[in-house]
Amino acid sequence: FPSRGYLQGHWLQITLPSVSGLSQITSSLYISNGVAANNKLMVSSNRITTVINVPVEVVNTLYEDIQYVQVPVADAPISRLCDFFDTTADHIHSVAMKQGRTRSAALCLAYLMKYHAMSLLDAHTWTKSCRPIIRPNNGFWEQLIHYEFQLFGKNSVHMVSSPLGVIPDIYQEGVRLMIPL
Repeated sequence: FPSRGYLQGHWLQITLPSVSGLSQITSSLYISNGVAANNKLMVSSNRITTVINVPVEVVNTLYEDIQYVQVPVADAPISRLCDFFDTTADHIHSVAMKQGRTRSAALCLAYLMKYHAMSLLDAHTWTKSCRPIIRPNNGFWEQLIHYEFQLFGKNSVHMVSSPLGVIPDIYQEGVRLMIPL
């Protein structure tokens, strides 16, 4: 069932959150798993013109009417995804200005912070409302937290100690529910 969502002064038509397939984040930004990104019918029926691929372990099936951007970063906490936050957010924005649509995953939060002036917490909350499973690794979280501070001079998410190790504070409640007393 489609519903309406409000994002930074704009009402958006959104569909119910999806774990598989494509999930619409803004009018021009989607996230998905690698299988959906390689599904020609799914990509073309949603008028996606650009696929940004992270991590390097995922290989795209190339279709000639779609631009592919490979962000050469492994999905590992030590990888420096932050080196690509600005350039990728700028690329997503430029595609949107040309009425194109982007399918991106891990860099979605950086884009929402930079171009929609959303805090990291708000960007995560919005994205999770559109796609229930979104879980950057801890190294990417630390980089996103640093990027948020660069953009806004403050942080809405912090890394904290938990029984499972250091995690973003927004996961604390979930960890408490998983750990038996």
